[in-house]
Order: sequence, then C-alpha cells, then structure tokens
Amino acid sequence: MATVLPADNFNAQQDAELLNKAMKGLGTDEAAITFILGSRSNQQRMEIKTQFKTLFGKDLVSALKSELGGKYEDAIVALMLATDDYDAYVLHNAMSGLGTNEKALIEVLSSRTNEQIHAIKAAFKRLYKQDLEKELQSDTSGHFKRLLTSLVQGARDPEGPADEAKANADAQALKTGGEGKWGTDESRFNAILASRSFKQLELTFHTYQLISDRTVEEVIKREFSGSVEDGMLAIVSCAKSRSAFFAEQLYKSMKGLGTDDTTLIRIMVTRCEVDMVHIKNDFRRLYGKTLSEFINDDCSGDYKKLLLKLCGPN
Repeated sequence: MATVLPADNFNAQQDAELLNKAMKGLGTDEAAITFILGSRSNQQRMEIKTQFKTLFGKDLVSALKSELGGKYEDAIVALMLATDDYDAYVLHNAMSGLGTNEKALIEVLSSRTNEQIHAIKAAFKRLYKQDLEKELQSDTSGHFKRLLTSLVQGARDPEGPADEAKANADAQALKTGGEGKWGTDESRFNAILASRSFKQLELTFHTYQLISDRTVEEVIKREFSGSVEDGMLAIVSCAKSRSAFFAEQLYKSMKGLGTDDTTLIRIMVTRCEVDMVHIKNDFRRLYGKTLSEFINDDCSGDYKKLLLKLCGPN
C-alpha cells in the first residue's frame, strides 16, 4: 500500500502556477513546494513539469534547483524524475566517478520486477547513450559481476503458485553446491537466485532449512563474502518480504552516527507510491519505533518535513 496517492481533482496548470508563485520574488515558500510535490503521484508530477514549461517557458527542475539547497533539494529533484528515469539515474550515479556504490546497484536490481528492469534499461540507454549491462560489467568484477549480469536480464520466472518439486530440487542443488562440497559452486546459487520467482524462492528457502541444519542466509554468509554475499542476501530478503528488506535498509541508513541520506532519499522516493505502508509496519515490528520517529530524530528542516510527508501518517 502506498502513502502517496494520485491527488483527487488534480489540476496540473494550477499546481504549476502555485509552484511558480512559491519561487517568485524574495524568499521561497518551501511549505507550498513540499505540500504540492509531496502529495502528487509521479505521473501527476510529470504533468506539472510539462505545464510549468508550457506556462513559463522554463524548466521546473532547474527552477527548483536555483531556489533550494542541500538534502531538501536532492529529495525534491528525485521526486521530479519519472520512476524509471530515477532508477536509471541511481544506477548511473552508483557507477560514476571513483569507486562504485555497490549497495545502490544491489538494492535496485534485486528488488525490481522484470518489467521494471526492462524499463530501467531503456531509460538508461535513452538518458546516457550507454548499455546498462555493459556498464555494470565494466564497473564490477568476479562473481558479483556475474550476479548483476544475471539480474539485469530481467528474466525471473513469472509469479505463480510455487512448485514443490522444483523447490526440493533447487534446495538440494544449493546444498550440494555450498555446504555439501569443498569450495562453492557459485553458478548454482547465481542461477537459482536470479531466475526463480520470489514465491518459488521463498518455498525453496523453507525446504532448504528442512534438509539442512542451516538457513540459506547462514550458508551464503559462510560460502561468500563482499558484494556478492550482500547481493545474494538482498535477493533472499526480497523473496521473503520486500517491505521488510526496505525497512532494514531504512533503519541502517539512520542508525548510529550520521545519516546515509542518499539511501534514505532513494527508498522514500521509490517506495512511497508502492508499499510504504507495509514498510512502516515492518519497521515498527522490527525496531520498536516508528519510521516517523527515526526521521524526526535524524533529519531537520524542510528536508525532514518532506520525508515525513512521503512517510504518511502513523
């Protein structure tokens, strides 16, 4: 369930005029910007962007950037990108400059549907004139590269009733390829984790625990390390509960000293129109506090107000 829904009686022209008014003259009315952009669907925000350029002959995102700053600006700009374009932007940024943000690559590619991955690949090609698969392969290496290459195919089995016989065979293959031999047959883990539907994987993991004295997570931690371990664990987590996976990522982004605002913004923006209600429920169940309470403690100013708007009421 989403916390940000399409606004009733939506009027893109009126919203564009209100946003222009909020940025006109001395000072900026951040409260108006937060209210409008934080309570419209992605599709409605794209319509506002078109109307703004039609009415005022200038780009809305550029206008917002010139008026805003800091993490508040980052979050607003993220909201103003079409859904697939934003995921493509996240992946491009994760591979740009020195170093690679493996966490962002894993989060996006392990949690999106086949249709979303194909749309992201098309957006990446259109925006950056590059092939996403080739960029991933040139920016990563080893078993992690192979896992991402498999995931970016967007070729998971369709969701449907889980097949018990296939779950038994896959669980046995995982056991044989991991704890059942000297060394690890990474290709077996890769093939099963990247190609089976989440419902099928969930049954496979349950079956695995019945034929082994360990969970799949425990075996992955024993057999793998680094980014490929993180990627496989993310797939397992998403198969069991995508909302719990995102709740955990949000918690990690705010716990301890400092806040990982890049991750916080990315998840709040991408999930507020998908499953934020379920994420909030899992967050409270897992960590004993509400997501809103964490945001209140970790963020401030207009940035905090916008995140709380996307979070929705408790």
